[in-house]
Amino acid sequence: MHLHLWFDLLAYGTSAYVLRYFPKKYSLLPKNEQRWYYYTVVIVGFVLGAFVLGTMNVFLSTHTWAVGKSILGAIFGGIVAVEIYKKVAHIKGSTGAYFVLSLALGIAIGRLGCFFAGLEDYTYGVATTLPWGVDFGDGVLRHPVQLYESLAMGGFFFYAWWMYKRDVARFEKTIFYLFVLFYASQRFVWESLKPYADVALGLNLFQWVCIGLILYAYYYLKKENHGTLFRKI
Repeated sequence: MHLHLWFDLLAYGTSAYVLRYFPKKYSLLPKNEQRWYYYTVVIVGFVLGAFVLGTMNVFLSTHTWAVGKSILGAIFGGIVAVEIYKKVAHIKGSTGAYFVLSLALGIAIGRLGCFFAGLEDYTYGVATTLPWGVDFGDGVLRHPVQLYESLAMGGFFFYAWWMYKRDVARFEKTIFYLFVLFYASQRFVWESLKPYADVALGLNLFQWVCIGLILYAYYYLKKENHGTLFRKI
């Protein structure tokens, strides 16, 4: 678990460094006072979502009360909080574009910490007979779902970087929604390989959250692309 902490710190550090790279990131929220309210709302939603949904999943799966945290819950909480704030403050359009590269890279690095934390982290996969199954110390070969997610989000980081270099205007309008769509879709798949309890229709809590995020991203991508889900850049 100490190794997990070091990877968390590395993820936070690299995410902060990447976020500072973008000189245009303030253009989406030009008013200084408005930006600070926005960032406060993001942080509050992020933290509440991480711990509320993480703790709920632990309870549903183990029937014990223990504090849990989840990056999926953090993203969900941040989105809900920001969308409410945007309605109140009459802000239109995407405002999350410049968080995407830092989020994607942070998740890719952070999941390595989850992998090295093993069984204690409760993010491991179910048993598998595939040759790349990993024994986390209990004699059972399991899906290394943490590595699956790390590789997926690492790949998305490079895609987002390419999109930023190619078309900044399109990047600002759609990359956040593409990030949510991709993250929620791949996470939905990996959740089917985890030992979490089903809550309805054979799906666990996180899979239902993923469905909500997929619908959210689908709606806004079609809106930004004038009725089509994807647009060539």
